Amino acid sequence: MGRPGLIGLAARTAVVAGTATAVSGSMQRNQQNKAEQQAQAEAYQAQQQQAQIDAAAQAAAAQYAPPPQAAPAAAAAAPAVDLVAELQKLAGLKEAGVLSDDEFAAAKARLLA
Repeated sequence: MGRPGLIGLAARTAVVAGTATAVSGSMQRNQQNKAEQQAQAEAYQAQQQQAQIDAAAQAAAAQYAPPPQAAPAAAAAAPAVDLVAELQKLAGLKEAGVLSDDEFAAAKARLLA
């Protein structure tokens, strides 16, 4: 009764080996998780630094860029709106029930202003 038999010894060895494998696997997973978190933190820091560099470069470029020139008056003028056609469109929308009386009046006032 003092010594375990061959089967008991094999079972004990299997339990010890299984426990060692589980502990080893757990340690490897923890190390991988730490390495992955560190890599993500470094990537985030690099991204933030790059954003700061880009912002500084844009500010410097804007500082040394020539001022924009005024566009010619003919190009800056908005094309004339055909008021009659726009009013007819609004009237058609009102008749179709899409616009209420208040909406029609507001749109008409914007066109005539």
